[in-house]
Amino acid sequence: MDPSGIPVEMISLCNLRGELRPLRFQMEGASCQMIRVNIDQVISVKHVEYVGMEAMLYLCRARIEDREQLLELKYLVRNHSWRLSRWIS
Repeated sequence: MDPSGIPVEMISLCNLRGELRPLRFQMEGASCQMIRVNIDQVISVKHVEYVGMEAMLYLCRARIEDREQLLELKYLVRNHSWRLSRWIS
């Protein structure tokens, strides 16, 4: 996996304080099909900097088809882009 993660198309919500909450994303699977992932819960959010790049890390509980999965998403502030950092379980 790319060190910065896999790019994903994200639907997110921005509240009145400017805080983002991921809701659902899709990405291209191994056999070029689109995989849709619903975010059930944001467990934690952490502000980090990678070599001068500001990012927010989201630990989330998600539902893929009928499976529950923990995953980490990264929002790159400067690029306004989302990436799937890793599957946890």
